[in-house]
Amino acid sequence: MAGKILIVDSVATNRIVLKVKLTGACYETIQGATGETALRLARSERPDLILLDVQLPDINGIDVCRRLRADPLLRTIPVVMLAASSDATTRIAALKAGADDFLAKPIDELLLLARLRSLLRARETDEELRLRESTCRALGFGESVTGFEPPARVALISSSRERAAGWRRALVPHLANVELAVMSRDEALAEAGGQAAPDGFIIDSNLSRAGDGLRLMSELRSRQASRHATVCIALEGALREAAAVALDLGASDLLPANLSRVEDAQEAALRLGAQLRRKAVADRQRSSVADGLRLAVTDPLTGLYNRRYALPHLARIADRARETGRQFAVMVLDLDRFKAVNDTWGHAAGDAVLVEIAARLTANLRDVDMVARIGGEEFLVAMPETTLEAARIAAERLCRLVEQDPVRLGDGITRISVTVSIGLAMGGGAALAPGVEALMGEADRALLGSKAFGRNKVTVSATAA
Repeated sequence: MAGKILIVDSVATNRIVLKVKLTGACYETIQGATGETALRLARSERPDLILLDVQLPDINGIDVCRRLRADPLLRTIPVVMLAASSDATTRIAALKAGADDFLAKPIDELLLLARLRSLLRARETDEELRLRESTCRALGFGESVTGFEPPARVALISSSRERAAGWRRALVPHLANVELAVMSRDEALAEAGGQAAPDGFIIDSNLSRAGDGLRLMSELRSRQASRHATVCIALEGALREAAAVALDLGASDLLPANLSRVEDAQEAALRLGAQLRRKAVADRQRSSVADGLRLAVTDPLTGLYNRRYALPHLARIADRARETGRQFAVMVLDLDRFKAVNDTWGHAAGDAVLVEIAARLTANLRDVDMVARIGGEEFLVAMPETTLEAARIAAERLCRLVEQDPVRLGDGITRISVTVSIGLAMGGGAALAPGVEALMGEADRALLGSKAFGRNKVTVSATAA
């Protein structure tokens, strides 16, 4: 399943229609008809996203959203408000209460699914950053940094400088601690190539040609300095297909291109402000993790995490799995006959092999997966929210990637053939799932099985199989 969605609507027919649409897109759904039920299910089921109707029989949906945002355990769950009409007053009230988006009924399936994909991608990134930051704190690093917050810088890029200047005039009264600058496409790319790229961009979907704004966004997403910037796409009218494409290509949010009405400007400012705050939090988390861990918990040879980081992080993955009821995978990998490499070609060659294998492992796993070096030639991989079948496929792929291409040494001539044995164990998914130490023991025993039965293979622990 792509994620768990809580649908909250007092009308059973509406819930059924949404369930059919979401199930067809491979989402798991749970349902509630009242505000109290929504709060209870949010706490017990920990959904990945909530679709919340404004009109509920007991508590107004906007008040439910406020209560979700006030709860430390629930405040990070994305909330999309639904309503029978899309009047500006209700939209603005929902956004002020902390809603991530507002959709009017009847729900457009194309836009709904594009918005869900966008919000769930952002949630996955946020959750991973929080998980890594909590690991840092457990190790004594990553203390919160407080102090002066410089103004966020936002570039306004439109088909004409006059139109972008109009955006600036409309937004300034509704934004605090934000600097808005009118830029051309080339000026924005030049800024993104420097060390101090803008924190955000509002880009007209159509610049000199139709779709130029989306191409510019893709350029900005590909550059290191602007990769994590807030990018809002300004759209003319109800261009549903263009809106869906923009979200799927990585737009943080969508804004109306015409901000002449005060209500539209206020809504655009609320959306932009929410995205800038999210970016500021994520930037602090990235900085905390990078600064706190770079020297203390990374292996100096391979650049991977070391055992000191890996085991506490694995414990937090296990904690999260217990909360969500989802599985995670643990692999222990060991290079076969590595002593022979050192004895034949020397320790410098052995180091080169370790560095290359570490790079291959990292390049062929997801960003959310953890790769660590926990011994001389031993590596650990942890894959959150993964099924046994997916983990087995990943492990077998790693075996092939190591075996099929010998490691080239710096002389450009010597090639060393290497293979790896893998033990795979599964955690989570059940109330009585094994603890981290027991899980590592299962993976170690499975690794011994791979070694005993010829090496260069994957063995799944008996409990996982």
